[in-house]
Amino acid sequence: MNWSIGYLLPEFPGQTHIFWWREMNALASMGVDVDIVSTRRPLSKLMSHTWVQEAQQRTTYLFPPRPNLLGILIELLRCGIPGWFRCLQAILTANNVSFSGRLRLLALALVGAEVSNLARSRNWQHLHVHSCADAANIAMFAALISKLSYSLTLHGPLRDYGPNQEQKWQHATFGIVITQQLYEEVQNSLADYIPKTIKVAPMGVDIDVFTRTSSYSPWRGNGACRIFSCGRLNFCKGYVDLIAAVDILRQQGITVELKIAGEDEHGGNGYRKELETLIQTLGLADSVSLLGAVSEDTVKACLEEAHIFALASLREPLGVAIMEAMAMELPIVVTGSGGVKELVEAEVNGLLVEPQAPTKLADAISQLLHNPELSIRLGQAAREKVIQQFQAKRSAKVLYDIITELYPTTVETLSGKS
Repeated sequence: MNWSIGYLLPEFPGQTHIFWWREMNALASMGVDVDIVSTRRPLSKLMSHTWVQEAQQRTTYLFPPRPNLLGILIELLRCGIPGWFRCLQAILTANNVSFSGRLRLLALALVGAEVSNLARSRNWQHLHVHSCADAANIAMFAALISKLSYSLTLHGPLRDYGPNQEQKWQHATFGIVITQQLYEEVQNSLADYIPKTIKVAPMGVDIDVFTRTSSYSPWRGNGACRIFSCGRLNFCKGYVDLIAAVDILRQQGITVELKIAGEDEHGGNGYRKELETLIQTLGLADSVSLLGAVSEDTVKACLEEAHIFALASLREPLGVAIMEAMAMELPIVVTGSGGVKELVEAEVNGLLVEPQAPTKLADAISQLLHNPELSIRLGQAAREKVIQQFQAKRSAKVLYDIITELYPTTVETLSGKS
C-alpha cells in the first residue's frame, strides 16, 4: 500500500527549504505520496533553487484564499455542533492570545476546514507540519473539525513560533524535534501537553550530492583566502561579526575574500541594506560579496572553491548550511550557539567560538589558515560525522516509521477508502 500524507509548510519554496525538499524525496523513495500544501508563496527573489518550478506546480497554496467555500461548508456541516464547539473552545482557551489574536484563530479555523476538505478529497492518512506557528494552528483546527491526525516538527525554540503552543502540541498525534536541546525544552515547557511520542530527528544532507569533485586544498599563504558563509540575511546570523572578523584579518595583512549566500526576508530591501552600509564603511567592497539567494548548485560550487566555512550565528538551532560545508570536507569555524554543539565537536571536526566575538572568530580563522594540516584533519572528520549522523534520509525514516506504526495498512482514510 502506498501511503498518502499531507505535508504543510510555511511560505514554500523559500531559500532555506532545501532540507524539506530532500525529506520529501526521501519519503517518496519509501513509497509515500507527499501532497504539498503551503501557507503562501515566498517573494520571487527568495525562490532560488533549481527545483522551484516543480515545487510550485506540486503545491496547493492556502493564501491568498482559494474559492473553496463549498468545501469549507461541507466540512463544517460534517463536523456539526460538536466540531464547532471544539473549535470555539480552542479559540476561547488559547493561552496568551489577545482579542485580535482570537479573531485570527477564528479565521484560521476556516482554513483548517479547507485543509480537512483537502485531506478528505485526496485521501490523506496523516498531515505532517514543518512549523509550530500558524501552520500548526491550521492543522489543529483541521483535527478538531474532521479528526484528521497531524504531527509537528520543531525547528527552533518554542518562543519563535508564537502563542498557543500548548494546544498545538496537545492535539498532535506525535512530534519531532531536530535536536536534543529542543527535545528537553519541549519536555520541560509543555510536559502536560505533549503527545506520547516525541522523537529527535535532525535535518540532513544528501552526501551523494555534497561530495567533492577534487581533493580539498587548504590555504598556504598564496593569494586570497576564500571564506564562505551561507544563511538568510538576518541579524541572528551574526554577519556583522563575521564581516568585522574579515576586517581584523585584513588589518593583519591577510587577503580575504568572503562570499555570503542568502537574502533577507524582504527580498534584498531589509537587513541587506545594513550589511551593505557596513561593508562600505569598513572599506571591504573588494573583500566581501553578498550573493543573494542562490541555488543548491551554487552553494556547492562555492563550498568546493572555499578554504574555510564560517558562520557567526547568535543562535543556531542546528544548521543545514554547516552540515553541507562539513559534507564537503571544509574546515569550519562556527559559534557554539543553540544546538550546534550536537553537530560540531570542538577541535574534533570544527572550531567553535563564542557568539558576538569577532576578535575570537578572526583568531580561529587565522588558526586554520596557518595550520593546513589541522584544516585537512578537521574537514575529513567533519564529513565522517555527517555520514554517520546527518544524512538526509534520517528524518524521513523517523517520520515514515512512526506513521506506519501508528496507522497499519488496513487503516481507512477520511474518505472511507482503504
